[in-house]
Amino acid sequence: MRLETWLLLGSILVLCAIAAVRLSHRAGLPTLLAYMAIGLFIGEGGPFHVRFENYHLAEVLGIAALVLILAEGGITTDWRRVRPSVPAALSVSTIGTLISIGVVAGAAMLLLGMDWQLAFLLAAVLAPTDAAAVFSVLRRLPLPSRLTGLLEAESGFNDAPVVIIVVTLSVPHAAVPNLFALFGVMVYELIAGGLIGIAIGWAGAGALRRIALPASGLYPIAVLSMIVGSYGAAVHLHASGFLAVYLSALVLGNSRLPHGPATRGFTEGVAWLAQIGLFVMLGLLASPDELPGQLLPALVIGFVLLLIARPLSVALSTIGFKMSWGEKAFASWAGLRGAVPIVLATIPMVSHVPGASRLFSIVFVIVVVFTLLQGPTLPLVARWCRLKGDERARDLGVEAAPLEQLHADLLEISVPPDSLLNGVEIFELRLPQGASITLVVRDGESFVPGPTTALRAGDTLLVVTTDQVREATERRLRAVSRRGKLAGWFGESGA
Repeated sequence: MRLETWLLLGSILVLCAIAAVRLSHRAGLPTLLAYMAIGLFIGEGGPFHVRFENYHLAEVLGIAALVLILAEGGITTDWRRVRPSVPAALSVSTIGTLISIGVVAGAAMLLLGMDWQLAFLLAAVLAPTDAAAVFSVLRRLPLPSRLTGLLEAESGFNDAPVVIIVVTLSVPHAAVPNLFALFGVMVYELIAGGLIGIAIGWAGAGALRRIALPASGLYPIAVLSMIVGSYGAAVHLHASGFLAVYLSALVLGNSRLPHGPATRGFTEGVAWLAQIGLFVMLGLLASPDELPGQLLPALVIGFVLLLIARPLSVALSTIGFKMSWGEKAFASWAGLRGAVPIVLATIPMVSHVPGASRLFSIVFVIVVVFTLLQGPTLPLVARWCRLKGDERARDLGVEAAPLEQLHADLLEISVPPDSLLNGVEIFELRLPQGASITLVVRDGESFVPGPTTALRAGDTLLVVTTDQVREATERRLRAVSRRGKLAGWFGESGA
């Protein structure tokens, strides 16, 4: 086919996928199911009979897509909300993952008659939760912030140790690995990957704050390039690339970067495109004729994972972290699987491990069936567990651009509908000396405010501030937005 035909078909496919997001959002399902359904429809079992069986290419493209999806997860994660849950998330993503692997592998050998290698590969492939699936569902539910932070951080952390195990076991007729050597490799890769990611994120944030680029669209590209580069740097040093990506994105996303909201929007768009391509490709890769024959084994292993392995791993790995049984029960049910297990299942296929084709089909069926089971029922399970969301503080969206020659910043601040800035006059803000509101955009018109101009919900403010008082200016505006002009009397600091 000619180029224009491919472009037309590709645009139609993406638009169909975007429309599917709306439908899956209403149903409370992760969008991966809609995308994989599109892939199955145009694949060898559908009317178009498109055959795609290149597992090596699928592995490469899948890892590249996961890097972009993890980057979006890190950039959009609020460190202030996640920070209290990081120790528990690390425990669940390491100790909990190993417990889950042991339970599922034992069930696969006992109930399905698998040899040890294939059983542990299946268990390892199914161990990690999927960042895209977790973010797309959990961020719509009113949950305690520490529970949401735990699940989000876990989905970002647990890919790294699992990849090491899957790669180690993906050798035809592999011998039982030396557990002490494997543990040593895992510790090195995780520590080294974490340090590389944090270093690149910290250095990149410092550089972008000090350099004024000629176009605002260059900032998102620079941020994403740094994050993707952290994966390459880590892998070249035999460290965990996935952990480097997540931590570098987490650091950059929570730093005071110029054009931060634009960067988050750009990264979300790239991640959506990566999800669409990834899940459609995985749908193409599946063989519909082989899937029904693996339905029973998939149900057996899936229920072992959902009802035994996951609850046991969460319960044991969160001992000492003061989580209620309701929170533990919900965390067990909310361990959504998605693209990550299916992409990891391509690694044994590329390595020609005996039984890898069966493993891929089992994993594919588990992801589809149990996403249908878990996704829509999460709101009901949250009510059963008596979980309620934290009260959300009224906050501001701040867009910043550096004014390099003036040693100042231009802040673009959007006043949200529920903000207590509504009705506050300019002089009542008591901004630090060196900061000034220079322009107000209201109802599509802009004007220069005076000291007695009252702000309104929906206004966009342009604030010029020197480098020295920028942080104090943002904190003061946040404080007034949350508690009103008497925020200081309420002890609100705007942190």
